[in-house]
Amino acid sequence: MLYDNALLARAYLHAWQVTREPAYKRIVEETLNFVEREMTNEKGGFYSSLDADSEGEEGKFYVWSLNEIRDELKDESGFFEAAYGIIADGNWEGKTILHRQMDDDALAARFKLNLEDISAKLIESHSKLLAARAMRIRPGTDDKVLTSWNGLMLAAFAEAARVLASSSPSASNYLNLAARSAEFSLSELRPNEKLRRSWRAGKTKKEVFLEDYAALILGLLELYQTDFNNKWFISAKELADELIERFSDPEGGFFDTPHDSEKLLVRPKEVQDNATPSGNSLACQALTKLAAYTDEGKYRDLADKSLQQITSFVMRYPLGFANWLSAAENVLGNMKQVAVLGEASDENFQQMLNVIHAEYRPGLVTAGSSFPIKEGSPALLENRGLVENKPTAYVCEGFVCKLPATEIKDLIDQLD
Repeated sequence: MLYDNALLARAYLHAWQVTREPAYKRIVEETLNFVEREMTNEKGGFYSSLDADSEGEEGKFYVWSLNEIRDELKDESGFFEAAYGIIADGNWEGKTILHRQMDDDALAARFKLNLEDISAKLIESHSKLLAARAMRIRPGTDDKVLTSWNGLMLAAFAEAARVLASSSPSASNYLNLAARSAEFSLSELRPNEKLRRSWRAGKTKKEVFLEDYAALILGLLELYQTDFNNKWFISAKELADELIERFSDPEGGFFDTPHDSEKLLVRPKEVQDNATPSGNSLACQALTKLAAYTDEGKYRDLADKSLQQITSFVMRYPLGFANWLSAAENVLGNMKQVAVLGEASDENFQQMLNVIHAEYRPGLVTAGSSFPIKEGSPALLENRGLVENKPTAYVCEGFVCKLPATEIKDLIDQLD
């Protein structure tokens, strides 16, 4: 499922920021590379899912026998078998689902290799098996493009692009994929400036739901924070205003269907987070972030009011409202806002961005621009200037800012 890959990629990305555990970063890269390879169409949209079965058998495309491993890897098979604990009987219905059993340190000790050699040998084996697997009959692909799931995947690629900018050669490609996804969503999924739920083979259905708007807004805001292209911020704000106009419930929160859709006996309003976050919790997050960018009270007030609809549930069933809890932390706490001015080509400007993005900072939004500030920029950048013509960062809360920072140490101190 596309949404599983999107949500897991970001979970591992955040875990890597917190722990710097190399395996978490590897999982992020492998997951995003998989989505690019297997679930992305030529226009930049992301497919919905891959089937579990092929040739009438569940998992056949993905599992291996011991003999197949040995045929493909030859002399390297023993090393790979140890790494993955592969046995003749397999670990699932007589076949093997590849799952690491021995870590790099244990492999290095057993085969008397250094850690760099371990990684290189595994990559080589994976490449051989991937090439062999490509010759099999593929599972079917659900090639619908759904707006909400694409918004979640857009956010994953965009955030990974900036967090991994200084440590992964794939980061620039992730930014390109995110930008293509955003362009696709704002054109193919928004014909005649009317957002739609789904697209397939150049055609859209007229339906659209709250989660489509909210997830796409959040994805666009993540992309804006990565490349500071005002187009994404402007589009996110336009969509947010449409969301408010079409989905608002006067009692607080939002309906799942727009007021101008087909009339139903009961207009649905789901608030519980499930396999994907609810449209209401996504909308609360989106409006909170827009309030931090614009200082417009309507966004903040609607986010505050939407939280009231879950207060009687969240303490009793917190795991059913996990995304709401993240939204609540930002609404009730003091979100940090960072405005950064400078030229993209300036090394100090890039160092400032690296510092901002290095740590996991879920309660922070960033706006950036060259000077003079570009038209259409968030209000957070208004009345900010360069100090001594150097790249300058302003760390703020509630639009009240600390002294402008031009030195990396000062910026780190203010962020922490």
